[in-house]
Amino acid sequence: MGIFLKEHIAHTLKLTDDFNLVNTQKIEYLYNHLIEEIRPRKFKTERGKDYYCFNCKISEKEVVLQSDYFVGIDWLTKDRFIHVEPKLNIEILKSFETIAAVDDDDISEEDIRNYEKEAAKNAKNEIVQEVDIIAMLLEIMSHTEIAKYTDKLLLIDWEATEIPITQRQDLLTPFLVVKFLKLLQDIVRKGLKKSYYKITENLNNRIKGKILIGQQIKQNIFKNRLTNTVCEYQVFGEDSVENRFLKRVYLFCTKYVENNVNFFKDKNNISWIINYIRPTFEKISSEVDQHEIKYLKYNPFFKEYKEAIKIGQHILKRFSYNITKATEEQISTPPFWIDMPKMFELYVFAGFLKDNSNLTANNFNYQFSTHGNSLDFLVCDESSEKKVKIVVDTKYKLRYNYGQIHNDIRQVAGYARLNKVKEKGPKIEKEIPCLIIYPKLDKEPEVSLNVGDLLNNEINAYHEVYKLGINLPLIS
Repeated sequence: MGIFLKEHIAHTLKLTDDFNLVNTQKIEYLYNHLIEEIRPRKFKTERGKDYYCFNCKISEKEVVLQSDYFVGIDWLTKDRFIHVEPKLNIEILKSFETIAAVDDDDISEEDIRNYEKEAAKNAKNEIVQEVDIIAMLLEIMSHTEIAKYTDKLLLIDWEATEIPITQRQDLLTPFLVVKFLKLLQDIVRKGLKKSYYKITENLNNRIKGKILIGQQIKQNIFKNRLTNTVCEYQVFGEDSVENRFLKRVYLFCTKYVENNVNFFKDKNNISWIINYIRPTFEKISSEVDQHEIKYLKYNPFFKEYKEAIKIGQHILKRFSYNITKATEEQISTPPFWIDMPKMFELYVFAGFLKDNSNLTANNFNYQFSTHGNSLDFLVCDESSEKKVKIVVDTKYKLRYNYGQIHNDIRQVAGYARLNKVKEKGPKIEKEIPCLIIYPKLDKEPEVSLNVGDLLNNEINAYHEVYKLGINLPLIS
């Protein structure tokens, strides 16, 4: 039995010992004795702070589950799971626009409380839009400079009991498939790695490499094939263990994409990537021993191989190494979580590179750190006539609480006063402008992230602090 939450929405379970209530209304009731089983999973620890996949407040009469920074699925108790879907409430996003536009000098404590009450009321409305995670990942993985940061987007617990779901509820598999195919596309673009690999062959009237005595006796001596010799020798080429493994995973991914077109339609169509990869692997075998993968040594020049093989192992494990499972409607999944604020950061990073073809990843200084502080981006452009330097902070989760929003703004403004930030990039005499980038779910024309167009919407209560809402891809 699942409890389905949207991002940033709470769900209350009433505690009881009444069997009939729990049996007939599992969505609303929970046995008292099961509260000891509820242990929210920790996703990461960052800058001394623990981040949990969901929050849980337990009182004498109820349990309040609150989704926060992550989407995914996990066990709540031994027989009930929690599923947080990537759906955002439009009213929460709109409230940020309203509250951030208010000048501190013109607002009273009563006005603040009224804003918060109104925003909280609107947040309960079921006006939601589902974010297209696959589209976001495709955009992120299109840039090699950004793809290397995606290894910490995902948490999977392979040891836990799998959770029964349908293919349409599955986010893990399409996420892994897209990431693998984009990595494989980079590998194909660069060219397959060549290396020495062993071949075993029953040669006629000749010997090459070393003779395998056991197989020679069994295959040839006992059968009176005295002119044949079973030999093992090395060959230098592309049909290596790594490439055979990648070919096998590629076949799984191809089968999955063909049978789950609902994930990969319209802008998410990745059939062109599959067709781009196919010719390169036509002469590569898909027969591979899984144990050989454990002892591979990776060449730094072919750095994509290590990550692609890691994701490939996840995909094969996901299907229990059985390709027919890629077509089933009812499936099961290990507990997993996706870090949405981190994904939003990388999506913005991809937008920067897309809309600023004259700049490189180095101009955006992703996760610029100093004295325990970490900026999402420090944009530096010395090439233009106007020297540009902007401190950028991305906010995927927007709370409607007035004080929280302004604390975030002040924190960003504080980053701009750090000496290390002032010394980095072009020297600017005036204050370094600050920018908060947040998501919008309106069906408006896409906003440009061109460096010259970022500072157009100043926040009233602050000097040189700006905001910019960018459209997220949505599932219609």
